[in-house]
Amino acid sequence: MSARVFGSLAELEALVGQDVAASGWMEVSPERIAKFAEATDDYQWIHLDAERAARESPFGGVVAHGFLTLSLLAPLKASAVTINGVSMALNYGANRVRFPAPLRAGRRVQGRFKLLKFEPIEGGAQLTWESTVIEEGATKPCCVAESITRCYTERR
Repeated sequence: MSARVFGSLAELEALVGQDVAASGWMEVSPERIAKFAEATDDYQWIHLDAERAARESPFGGVVAHGFLTLSLLAPLKASAVTINGVSMALNYGANRVRFPAPLRAGRRVQGRFKLLKFEPIEGGAQLTWESTVIEEGATKPCCVAESITRCYTERR
């Protein structure tokens, strides 16, 4: 799936309240989960020990860290939305984050993005998104976040 391309940041203002874009599918491998564990020093067995997770976890196997799932919003959104004229976009934070279901290792995810707010700021705009990460074939999303991005059209 290719990115939805906007000619300018201003074009997004008319889309507040609408589903704007969906990414293609991305696999979340056990290796990626292990690298995240190493980067964050979070070595809990549900993320790394496949045998124990299969035996003891209610999820039936290894699952991704919630914060790994949250961090996938950046590449998923980048693959779903292109805004011409934006010289820099920054993750400004999140108002609300939930992990309704686990993301199982080896599965594919997709990001879906609804624009909740468009607020002009000096040099650009602050965009608040309802960002959802969905595991392929799952009945519940594995992450729902109200994420905030600051987009700048001018060099800061």
